[in-house]
Amino acid sequence: MASTTIDAAATPPTPTAPPSHEVVDRTNRRWALGFAIAALGLWAFYKFALESMPGGVQDAFQTWLPLTAVNEAIVWVICAIGLNIVVGYAGLLDLGFVAFWAIGGYCAGWFMSFFLGQYDITFHFLSAAPPTQSGIHINWWIVLAIAGAVCAFFGILIGAPTLRLKSDYLAIVTLGFGEIIPQVFVNGEDIAGFNLSNGTKGITPLDPITALPVGPEAVSRPLGPFDLETKYLLFALIVAFCVFVSLRIREGRLGRAWLAIREDELAASMMGVPLMRSKLAAYAVGAFMGGLGGVVFAIHVNGVFADRFNFSISIILLAMVVLGGMGNVWGVMIGALGLAWINSTFLPKLGETVNDALDTEINFPSYNFLIFGSILVLMMLFRREGLFPETRTRELVQEPERTELEDMHADLEGDVR
Repeated sequence: MASTTIDAAATPPTPTAPPSHEVVDRTNRRWALGFAIAALGLWAFYKFALESMPGGVQDAFQTWLPLTAVNEAIVWVICAIGLNIVVGYAGLLDLGFVAFWAIGGYCAGWFMSFFLGQYDITFHFLSAAPPTQSGIHINWWIVLAIAGAVCAFFGILIGAPTLRLKSDYLAIVTLGFGEIIPQVFVNGEDIAGFNLSNGTKGITPLDPITALPVGPEAVSRPLGPFDLETKYLLFALIVAFCVFVSLRIREGRLGRAWLAIREDELAASMMGVPLMRSKLAAYAVGAFMGGLGGVVFAIHVNGVFADRFNFSISIILLAMVVLGGMGNVWGVMIGALGLAWINSTFLPKLGETVNDALDTEINFPSYNFLIFGSILVLMMLFRREGLFPETRTRELVQEPERTELEDMHADLEGDVR
């Protein structure tokens, strides 16, 4: 009887799924390419195309999507990415993130204005300010690094005594710090004879910024208040940097440690993850980005004002992270852009339109927290993982619950053992 042989070369190989990290890399590249095209397209539209369009189109864009609102939304995106590291990656509930926004803003006020000239301090370094002006005047790119480092230090300082707490207790303590630090700036006009913050009067104006500190006139000239397109590009570069850092850390050893702590802190500690060091790193990196956002916001409004750093900022940032999808930087960016636009432009303009049409006097912006709260309630009921959740989070949230039969089987196995 003749034996039958099978040609191995003729047998089609069994298809295998690509490794998960390759899928994640492809997804991140697609998201990055999409955001880059959208950002550059918006800049080109406002820079070159909008002026040549009919007056009605120009009025519509200036009304419903002004570039000032876009620049302000970018500030929210930077801070939301920082909060996502603390809440979305490490699973640490932080209700006081506004403190880092405030510290970053005051770093800009101290190192980019005449404010410290009251103490006969004069220092200039690559700044566009007049050389004869007193005070400390440092180029804003360097101030970004200074503010980030200062906020990272305060993140560690605040986190060291509090990160031993968990869940609700941690949230309450961070809420306390988020209230204390802005109040220090509100009442900081006279601290034992030292003017720390100029109180409610604020610090204004700030030095003009430049695209580059040195070089041709096109990139080294000071930007005025109406150079919105160039500022938009510069702010978008800072967002790109924050996204790059966030994604790289997420795929590294530290990022994996954060995810382990988020999923099960006890199991992570038993596997050798250094809990305290990892949590402090999350606070430091998140605070660093909060400091960048504070500097950008101070430049955007050309000043630092203590009454703008209130508790509602922390709540809105948390809503952005939850709405977009905790742990997914791209979803958080969309959530931040959407809520920032609704809060700054959509509600006021919708109110004007409705009031003009119906001859009413409804204050639509005053209902922003009612709207945000309703959105969060609906999200928790129908889509807890957010609009664009991280794959890991989506799988955990959508995992079906065990049936009664499975529970009984698990109990019987436990009894047998």
